[in-house]
Parts: sequence; C-alpha cells; structure tokens
Amino acid sequence: MKNYESTVKKDTRSGFGQGLLELVQQKDNVVAMCADLTGSLKMTAFQDAFPDRFYQVGISEANMMGIAAGMTIGGKIPFTGTFANFSTSRVYDQVRQSIAYSDKNVKICASHAGLTLGEDGATHQVLEDIGMMRMLPHMTVVVPCDYNQTRLATLAIAEIDGPVYLRFGRPKWDIFTPAEDADFQIGKVQHMVEGSDVSIFACGHMVWLALQAVEELSAAGIQAEVINVHTIKPLDEAGILDSVRKTGAVVTAEEHMRNGGLGDAVAQVLGRHLPVPHEYVAVNDSFGESGKPLELLEKYGLSTASIVAAAKQAVARNG
Repeated sequence: MKNYESTVKKDTRSGFGQGLLELVQQKDNVVAMCADLTGSLKMTAFQDAFPDRFYQVGISEANMMGIAAGMTIGGKIPFTGTFANFSTSRVYDQVRQSIAYSDKNVKICASHAGLTLGEDGATHQVLEDIGMMRMLPHMTVVVPCDYNQTRLATLAIAEIDGPVYLRFGRPKWDIFTPAEDADFQIGKVQHMVEGSDVSIFACGHMVWLALQAVEELSAAGIQAEVINVHTIKPLDEAGILDSVRKTGAVVTAEEHMRNGGLGDAVAQVLGRHLPVPHEYVAVNDSFGESGKPLELLEKYGLSTASIVAAAKQAVARNG
C-alpha cells in the first residue's frame, strides 16, 4: 500500500494563484479578472506583474462573466476569479447563456467552495455548484485535491478549448501530491491506493481524508482503493468501472451536496453499467453554517470517520 504523507499545509487557492502567475508568463493571450477579491483569490502577484492584462471589475460578477465571454472573441483566454458561490449561483444565467451555450473559452476559477469556507457561513458556503456546472453542455468541471494539484490544474485548463469550472478552497490543507505529477491528467481518474474490497472515489479536500481512512479500514480487514476523481466532467467512466469490477462496493466522498455532485455522477455510471452497493459521504440536503472548517466537516458527516463508516456499510451490503 502506498503511503501518502504531508509535511506542510497550504491553501489550494494559493496553488491557483501560483499557477496563474506561471501561465501568464507562458501565454501572451491569457488575461485575468476579479470581482473585488484579488487578495482572497491569490491573484495579486498576477496583477502586480502584468497590470495591463488584469481587470478589476468590482462587485459586478455578472458583468465579469459577460466581459470574459466577449474577450474570447478576440482570442484571449480569460480567467475569472471570485468565490464559488458568486461564480455560479449569482451568475448562472450569464454563465449558461454567454459562456456555456456559446462554448466560449472562459476559465471560471472558483475559490472558497464548500463547508471549509468556515466562518463566513451558509450564504457563502456553496454546496450545489458542482451539480449546477456539470449539467451545462460544453462545461469541463475540475476539483483538484491540494496546492500542487491546483497549480497543475490551473496550467492544464488553459490547454482546453472551451469553458472550464475550476473549484478550490480557502483553508490551509495538507499537500500530498508531487509538485510535478506525470500521473495528473484532466479527464482521467488518479489511483492513489490500490485495494480489493471497496472503491472510495473522492475529490477536492476529501481525497486527503479518504487516504487517512485507509489505515483504519485496513486494521478492520478492509482493503480500500482510493481514487482521486479530480475531473467530474468529462468523467472517466472506464477508470471508475475498472475499479468497481475489482471491489464490488463504492463510497463517494465530496465537499458538496449529495444531490448533483460526484456521487450522482458515479451513480449514473453504476446504474447504467454495474449496479453495486454505493454509500455517499456528502452534505445531506442542508445548508451549512458558520464555524471552524474541520468542525463543520465533522458535524455534517464529511470526516475521515464518516468515510470509514460508509466503507464498512458498503462492504457489508456487498455480502
């Protein structure tokens, strides 16, 4: 069993900021814009280094999406930056009509997603965004798991010709993937740990928690396979089915509502091709609340213990 260790913690939004800075140095047609949250999105270095390619639109998220769509017509690759809630719920009409419908080459970069936004509370803790964005035709949806992978994802999405939703978070989180990871590829699942009894499919912050669950499950005689599904759309159906054919039981873990997210995406694949016991680790039809990130994950059933319990239940259902 491969062991993943973390010696440092760093927020995934900083991975986005670093990737964006590298990207603008590589591609002359990359531009960025932000809705009055430049510091929070870690876009300050980009702004300072290339002020003529950075646009501060103010608290005007809908206008930002329209501006971004228009800039693609001239060959630019715009990266928009604001909180995940403001990148989706507040601007869904503009994203649908001006970006997705028209298949515009806009990269919607969404920070502070999920419960781990923490103290800002339910109005900012969007838990529906993966579902909203994966339903849009033409939209690619990427949810990287740590600082290094968020940096790599930021670089990678610039190579996709079409709209992309890149989701990342606020808190400092364990870094456990390599800085240069040849195994990372948009549209392909990433096998983290090999197992034979249950497949744990996770995305974002939940990948690290899934890895922590492996040792406890092993002590209980359950060999868990952990797979990082960093690309929710297009979904690597072949990679998912290869794992499930081996294990016969599934857990999905995501910092998102049960409805519409990674769990439902995997369930649709299983329903069509390989029905097996499937347990969800996700928020159960509820808004969040203000609190410390780890305490909120615990309260809403998104902890390592929750993954362990779900895996045991899935294995038990598999007989």
